[in-house]
Amino acid sequence: QVQLVESGGGLVQAGGSLRLSCAASGRTFSSYAMGWFRQAPGKEREFVAAISWSGGSTYYADSVKGRFTISRDNAKNTMYLQMKSLKPEDTAVYYCAADLRYFGSNYYEYDYWGQGTQVTVSS
Repeated sequence: QVQLVESGGGLVQAGGSLRLSCAASGRTFSSYAMGWFRQAPGKEREFVAAISWSGGSTYYADSVKGRFTISRDNAKNTMYLQMKSLKPEDTAVYYCAADLRYFGSNYYEYDYWGQGTQVTVSS
């Protein structure tokens, strides 16, 4: 198993930047494909970005493409989400997720989840 802890959320003005981190412990981090998801109040959980086991492949939702960058450091057991040009509609709780076999955008395919970190973008 793997345990995931997100950090780096906060309050930022529109146009600003934040970097989220997801620290993993437990089983070998590089065994997992990873993803970021978000959920705004009253809305379903939404795919943001995913990264393959080695970090060689990445995948983004159209809504964040060109603004967000997902990365991972397997030596540090950590995944990141660099967010730039933030918009009020990016406001949500952001979750990191991990799975041994799946790399993609379907949240129900991921077996392990963090507790989430709040990102609030003011206009």
